Formats: sequence, C-alpha cells, structure tokens
Amino acid sequence: MLDYFFKPYSIAVIGASASPDKVGNAVLSNIINGGYKGQIIPINPKAGEILGVKCYKDLSEYSDKIDLGVIAVPTQSVKAAVMSSISAGAKAIVVITAGFKEVDEAGAKLEKEIAGICRGRGVRMLGPNVLGLINTYHSMNVTFARNIPKRGNISVISQSGAICAAILDWAEARSLGLAKLISIGNKADINEIDLLETLAEDEETKVIVGYLENIIDGKEFIRTAERVTSKKPVVIFKAGTTSAGVKAASSHTGSLAGADVAYGAAFRRSGIIRADNFQQLFDFATALSMQPFPKGKSVAIVTNAGGPGIICADAVENAGLKVAQLDTQSATALKKKLPEAASIGNPIDVLGDADPERYNVAVKAAMEADSVDAVITLLTPQLMTKPMETAKVISGCSDGKKPLLACFMGGKDVLPGRSELVSRNLPDYSSPERAVDALRAMYEYSLWRDRPLRVLERFPVNKRRVERILGLYQRMGRVQMGEADAKKILKAYGFSVPKGDICRSAEQAAELADQIGGAMAMKIVSRDIIHKSDVGGVMVNLQGSEAVRDAYDMMMLRVERRMPDAKLEGVYLEQMVPKGREVILGMTRDAQFGPMMMFGLGGIFVEVMKDVAFHLGPVTKEEALKMLESTRSYEFLKGVRGQAAVDIEAIAAGLQYISQLAADFPQIVEMDINPFIVGTVGTHSLAADARITLSESWVKNG
Repeated sequence: MLDYFFKPYSIAVIGASASPDKVGNAVLSNIINGGYKGQIIPINPKAGEILGVKCYKDLSEYSDKIDLGVIAVPTQSVKAAVMSSISAGAKAIVVITAGFKEVDEAGAKLEKEIAGICRGRGVRMLGPNVLGLINTYHSMNVTFARNIPKRGNISVISQSGAICAAILDWAEARSLGLAKLISIGNKADINEIDLLETLAEDEETKVIVGYLENIIDGKEFIRTAERVTSKKPVVIFKAGTTSAGVKAASSHTGSLAGADVAYGAAFRRSGIIRADNFQQLFDFATALSMQPFPKGKSVAIVTNAGGPGIICADAVENAGLKVAQLDTQSATALKKKLPEAASIGNPIDVLGDADPERYNVAVKAAMEADSVDAVITLLTPQLMTKPMETAKVISGCSDGKKPLLACFMGGKDVLPGRSELVSRNLPDYSSPERAVDALRAMYEYSLWRDRPLRVLERFPVNKRRVERILGLYQRMGRVQMGEADAKKILKAYGFSVPKGDICRSAEQAAELADQIGGAMAMKIVSRDIIHKSDVGGVMVNLQGSEAVRDAYDMMMLRVERRMPDAKLEGVYLEQMVPKGREVILGMTRDAQFGPMMMFGLGGIFVEVMKDVAFHLGPVTKEEALKMLESTRSYEFLKGVRGQAAVDIEAIAAGLQYISQLAADFPQIVEMDINPFIVGTVGTHSLAADARITLSESWVKNG
C-alpha cells in the first residue's frame, strides 16, 4: 500500500498556489522541478493554470483517478480535502497542513476524525503536520523544502519537518545522496514502524536513519526493529530524553530508570545504532553506507603528524577497540619504502612532508596487513601537503573488504580533499574522535548481525505460590509488598533467602530466635517506613532468644517515639547473612517497552556513581553477563588487589530469574533485591533484602 506514496502515477496538490510564498506553491514547484514523470493535478478554485500546469477548481472536475493526494490547505478545510481525495480514488494522502494535536484539543479531535475516515476507506495517511516526502529513484519531491538531494542509498525518517529540511541542506553541502526522505509529523496513521518495515524491503535503501521524539508502540517497535536490523543498519537519534517530572519511584531501580534509559535499552535489544546527537546520525550513516563492516576491532592509524595520531589511538582504546600490532611482514615493507624518520609502529607516521605516494604506501600496507581489521587515515595541512591528490590516492586504497575512514583535519585548506573523498565514496571526518565513533558503531553493528540465536532459559519455579501471595495483596488493596512476602516470592523463583519471618510480639520473636539460632538481624515492619535504619528500625548481631526479646521491645518503643503516626506491624527477624559482595538486582516495568532488568554494585556505586546497567527483559544468560560487563565496577567482581572473584554466573542467573518473574506476572511493576549477597564460586548467594511494588490499576481492578 505504501507504494502509492513512493511510486504514484498521479499526484493531486490540493491547495496549490500561484503565490511563491505559499506552501502549496513550493510543493507544486518541487514536484515539477524534481523531474516527476507522472500526472500532476493542481487544485485551486481561483486559478486556471499554475506554473504552466492546468489547474482544477475542485478534484471532482478531474475525470481520471489519482494515486496520491497532497493537502496544503488551512486546517479547517483539511477534512473536506481528504474526502475529495478519497472520492477521486486516492490510496495515499499526505497532509502537510499543521494545526492539529500539536496545537490544542480541538485540533487533536479533528486529527483523530480525519485518520478514522482514512482507515475506514482503506486509505493510508502521512501526517498531518509534515514537510512531505521524497523518493529520488522516482524523481519525486513532494515537500516544501529548498533542497533536492541526488540519488544515494541512505533513507531518512523524521518526526520533525525542520530536521528534514536541515538534513537536506546538510546532504547538499556534503554532496551526499539520499534514497528516500519521509517526514512523519503527528503520526496519526503512518508511523516509524510502518516505514521501518517498508524500507527494510526497499532495494534502494542500504541504511535507515531516523529522528524520533517518541515511539507509538514500544513492544511492536522492538519486534519490527529486530527484524529490520538483521537486514540493514538503522541509526536513530532520539530526542526528548530528559523527562522532567518523572514519577517518584519507590525502588532504586525505578528511580534510576528514566525515559532515556528505557529507549537506550530498547535500542540495544533491537540492534538499533543510537546516535547521541545530530552530528553522529550522519557520521554513522555515511560510514555504514560507504564501507564494509569490520571483522574485528584491530585498527591501524596512518597520520602525517604525531599529535593527531596519539589522539586517534586514545580514542580507539577508549571506544573499546584495539590499536593493531602490525605483523612483521607489513612492518618490514613499510621500513623499506618510508623515510628513516617515519614511524612504522602504530600509528604509522608518514611525517609532515608526506606526499600522496607516501600515503599510498602506508595505507595499502595497513589495509593488506592480516592483523588489521580497519584503517583510519589522518591528514593535517602542512605547507607541502596536497589534500586533493592525497584524497584520490587514499580512496584508491579502499578495497571493499576492510573499512577505510579518513580524517582531514583543518578548515579551508583541506576542503578540496574532503569533497574529493565524499565523491569517491569514502567517509571523512573533521576529528579523529568522530571517525573512531563511526568505526565503533560499525563494529558493534557487525557483532549484532553475527549474533547467535537468542535462547531464553525457563527455570522450574513455583508460580502457584506467587499467585496466592499476589492475590492476598489485591484483596487487601496494597501495592507495596513487605519484605517477608517479597522474599517468599523470590524463594518461589529460585532465590536463596536467609531463614526468617515476621514476628508480631516479643514472645513470637523469642520462639523464632530459638529456631534460627546463631547471629540474627531484626528490622521493623511498617508500610509507612521506607528507610528503616533512619528511625532505629534495624538491629544486627543479636544472639539468643533473650537478646531478641529485649531488642523487640526496645525497637518498637524507639520507632514509635520517632514516628508516632506510623502503623507498626511487628518486626522481621532473620539470620545474619554471610559476608560477600553486595550487588543490586532489580526490575522496573516501562510503560512503552515492558520490564527492564537492572544490575549494579551496592553502596556508593549506586547511590553516588549511578554505575548501573539496564536491559529489556526477558534476558538470556549472555545478555545478563553483558549487563555486568558494561558497568565500570565489573572489575571488582572479577577480583582486584588480592580480592577473590565472585560468582558472576550466580548474578547472571539471578537476573534471569527476575526476568522470568516479570514475564510471568505483569502486575509486578518494580522490584529490588538490595543487597544480593554474592560469594566466591561454589558458595551460596542470598537475597538479603527485597522490595516489590504492584500495579495500582491491577490491585484496584484485577
């Protein structure tokens, strides 16, 4: 159905205008000047001809059918224009006009009504509030933008028409071609999911780039994106990430998981390459569209200056790539052909007076070296430098087997060389860091493409026990679950928990103490108290029933004095947990994308450094392990400065258990295991404390 947008045989412009300052004039002009070969039908009740094309007062006057209706009339006239387009046979409609849900309630209502009309007639609608769309392979420019791109293999989806216009201007300045450009505006009908599916099958599109401010259906987006990224790269710049006024979460996991975290987790899960800014959007896209993917992470650097080479080497290491060690054969060949003062290590420094031939020797040797997976070549403008000629030589070294990226540093003097590189399909960047970032994106995408099949492990659990506990809380109308019941749920899902239970009197606590034995911890139980230790609600290292009995009376008295309005339900008495590394495992359920697993080390790593990792559930063992590896504190888990390594696989298993629990019970919206005590390999890991929050709507409505 979307072929009617991209390959229409006839286009009607409702709201075409003879006035150059009107949108309807710009759209009609672009269709004509873009070389569109189909039938063009301008509609304007006051004109007989516009820009040399016969004009109709109304679509009903046009005797044939139309494929695409483009609407650029005032907001109040859009509904009638949509109806007349459908009556004229249109299967696709582009509503360029603004003034709908982005303005007020009345606009939102009208937008919904128009979208409903289209759906009811089997017609697809783009917009409203869009710049339009372009298909360079159909010589079709249905926009009111100034610039018309040449043909290329990058297609653009943008929620912002202004960003589309900026992309077109940028592409023209860089002589970069595009395949398709689609402004999706308010997304009343066609959205990013529709277009990802379409562009995935589009032979002219090699790379998809997108600017998005929100996503309509998070779960469907992930499913679609995963299929698309398995075929071709998708690079997205997601704006609107600093969600002010996010709800106050009741757990560490919830408080750390903002809107941006959710999108980041969704993009990683579905293989989308995330651009952190507008610049990266096309830095990544040009490299992905022009060069092959690297087979490994070893990078060779060719430079005519030491400083830029060092900057590039640092950037390579910081990006998680590797500065390649040149093999003996390559080093020997370079030594024979380069001046004695040249450096034949890596970076390969061809010296400031390097001519194009010296670059040719060095870049070819790096490209041919078995120990090298990718090459970045740097050039700074010295008096003897020939940027244009050097660009031609470097481009000739590109073999289609390994990625070759260029970085011509400077301004006016290197511009001819940079233009030459782009014209020869070689991506170039103004700084080493930008080139390295693009190479990192290529490498990470190559890993995604070659990823093993995801295998989710299902563990034997006691779902019935969890159902009974959740049912009890629903009957009580409570969303915050106490520690005792949270631990019962964890135990039902494979976690080990310390021996313990709720005690509602000193005598009950003393009896339980005799059963537990050894050192014990006591914590106040109250739905009104979150931070127990702040009010004297935690006592540790209690020994024997008498000590426990006295501690119970003292704790109840102390907490009641400090928080007289709190409802005290008793204490939770449990055995003291053994020493080990304290980590936090958690889950928060994002409204768009579903459950997100969280991992972090305890203490300062979470409270101050916020060194945590998130991943969308359900998670595989491999994904859980990657979560751990992605944190700065991972080295502590592996063991440093004489400390033994902890059981990393036990942490990964814990994340998998939480993932399964979240999938089985969507009414659980947040949970923390804080701390999760992990010992060395072969020892038991314990959930020392836990908190679970249930969905308010589920508790109320079932």
